[in-house]
Amino acid sequence: MKVTTTVQDHILTICINRPEVRNCVDGETARLLGEAWTRFRDDPDLWVAVLTGTGDKAFSAGADLGAVRELGPGPDARPSQIRQFLHSGQGFLGQTRLVDIFKPIIAALNGDALAGGLELACLADMRIAEPHARLGVACRRWNVPLCDGGTQRLPRIIGMGRAMDMILTGRFVDAQEALSMGLVNQIVPKGQSLTRAMELAKQLCALPQGAMRTDKQAAVTGYGRPLQEGLRIEAEVAWWHIQGQDLYEGARAFKEKRTPSFHQED
Repeated sequence: MKVTTTVQDHILTICINRPEVRNCVDGETARLLGEAWTRFRDDPDLWVAVLTGTGDKAFSAGADLGAVRELGPGPDARPSQIRQFLHSGQGFLGQTRLVDIFKPIIAALNGDALAGGLELACLADMRIAEPHARLGVACRRWNVPLCDGGTQRLPRIIGMGRAMDMILTGRFVDAQEALSMGLVNQIVPKGQSLTRAMELAKQLCALPQGAMRTDKQAAVTGYGRPLQEGLRIEAEVAWWHIQGQDLYEGARAFKEKRTPSFHQED
């Protein structure tokens, strides 16, 4: 299986399983990744996703250029199929254009995250890297554009100046430089990225989910908009959470000095 999924304690682990080609993504892999992301978004029993790769060489080196014609709508697609693809939530490497997953996502970078692999890493809210991991727009040298969110998510994570440096030059940054620019959140010893990601995922699962998802939605949706509009979005999404019972349970538990018992609303 080119993509494996496992579930443990509300955590969905998605693993790209093509170590023989540095976990590159071909058509079947993209389809399986898309199915995994849709499952995570829609299943109320799944609270946190962890994305990683098999082996110790690469998280993912991006699109499989030997199978590039399998990705996207395909070279023989009709105009209507192309329009449908461009306006759907699909991406060349799976559902990379989905913007409505408001549950936490963690990437465990067990190795290089290059080209589309960097774009997959940028899907996550947090990235845990091993010391030997490199990140970069490796597709620059092969005249392949970023088309799975790299030009949009990377500047949002590290700022436009640093992002343009990586995008235009295609240079690789090591884990330490990625940490210094905020592209990764933590560096852990070799072989420990998935373990650390799972520890973090369990910490997130132990927290009430409703306000966490509301805050992620407000942050993601409001980012880059004028402050007034961002504040409106924050108030709007927070309002719907405030209407639920979990907020009042939290307030009562605080007042009564007891552990809250949340419903964990969807």
